Amino acid sequence: MADEISVLVVDDHPMWRDAVARDLEARDLTVAGTADSVAAAGRIAAAVRPTVVLMDMNLPDGDGAAGTRLVLRQAPGAAVLILSASDERDDVVEAVKAGALGYLVKSASADELVAAVRAGAAGHPVFTPGLAGLVLGEFRRMAAQPEPPGPALTPRETEVLRLVAKGLSAKQIANRLTLSHRTVENHVQSTLRKLQLGNRVELARYAIEKGL
Repeated sequence: MADEISVLVVDDHPMWRDAVARDLEARDLTVAGTADSVAAAGRIAAAVRPTVVLMDMNLPDGDGAAGTRLVLRQAPGAAVLILSASDERDDVVEAVKAGALGYLVKSASADELVAAVRAGAAGHPVFTPGLAGLVLGEFRRMAAQPEPPGPALTPRETEVLRLVAKGLSAKQIANRLTLSHRTVENHVQSTLRKLQLGNRVELARYAIEKGL
C-alpha cells in the first residue's frame, strides 16, 4: 500500500524541500522526515529507516554521493534517489557508484516524482530519460576492465538478475522466461545469498554497478 512507503527528503533549500514533502503527502505517501545536510540525513535515516530517500546532489557539508553512502550505512535497505538540478555525467555516475538507485532532475513533475518514489520502493532503478543510457555506457566500460572474480552466478541467475535490474516483477520474469513464480523467487533468493545482499533494492543496485 502507498502508506507503507516512507520518504526522507534531503535538500538545503527550505522552500523546495517543503514543496516536495507537500507533493508526496498530497498523494498519500508518508514523509518520515526532512534534512538539510549530509550529517542530518544520516542521523534521521538511522532513526526512521525510510523506504526511499530523495537526496539533493549539492549539500552544505558534502555532495549527494557522500550523502548516499552515509544513508545506506545507516539504513541499508533504503532506495536512494538523487533529485538534482544537475544532469552532468560525473554527478550522475558518482551518485550511482555510491549506491543511488536512481537519478532525477528537478524539472520532473510531481506525478513523475511520485511514480519514481513508488518504483524505487519496489527496487526498480529510476532515471530521468537520457540518463539511463549514460550510466549504462559508463558501467559497461568499467565492467570491461579486469577485476577480481566475484561470486559465481549460474547463467539462469544472471538472466534473472538482469530482468530484476530492468524493473520486472517476479511474475513478469516468470512469464518472460517460461518459469514458475516459485522458481524465479528461488533464483532471486539464491542470488541474494551468493552476493550477501539483503533485498531486491540492493540486488538492483548491484546489477546497475555491474552494468547488467
